[in-house]
Amino acid sequence: MREDNKIVFTGPVGAGKTTAISVISDMPIISTDAQASDMTLNRKGHTTVAMDYGTLKLDPQTKIHLYGTPGQERFDFMWDILTTGGLGLVLLLDNTRPNPKKDLHFFLHAFRDYIIHAPVVIGISKTDLQNRPSPADYANMLLEVTADLKMLNPIPPIFEIDGRKKEDIKNLVMALLYSIDPGIGDVP
Repeated sequence: MREDNKIVFTGPVGAGKTTAISVISDMPIISTDAQASDMTLNRKGHTTVAMDYGTLKLDPQTKIHLYGTPGQERFDFMWDILTTGGLGLVLLLDNTRPNPKKDLHFFLHAFRDYIIHAPVVIGISKTDLQNRPSPADYANMLLEVTADLKMLNPIPPIFEIDGRKKEDIKNLVMALLYSIDPGIGDVP
């Protein structure tokens, strides 16, 4: 691994990207939250409009830069900017949204050019509030979506996560890093 590396977190509004980065970052995160003024207001009061940024030191020589994308499609111009030079993608999906399959398909398609060359891990948030679809349902959806898009081989790992729990986010990041370099050490 290089000394400086980048991992990108993406997903729909409210999936937990800002929270996930803040619980694992070694520094207070830089966030571009603004008061929601559109339909996002129905899900939360503030939303990311450019990016979230944090860092994670794996060891004295290796730092991971953590970038969170805005979840709204109108800010998709930031997605290409943030993925440039990235090692991999953490896709967070909110299990309480009306159509998680549509969200899965949308984000995999939106990041298609990036994830052809970079690994992906998927975290399902808010399963404590809504337990369906299950991880097995997501795995089946993923098989359908990836067949449709003719991409993602191997199929990405899927985790149920609580974005507020450092251990859950650490597991996502480690799964992504292991897919890049199986000999990598543990996240502190």
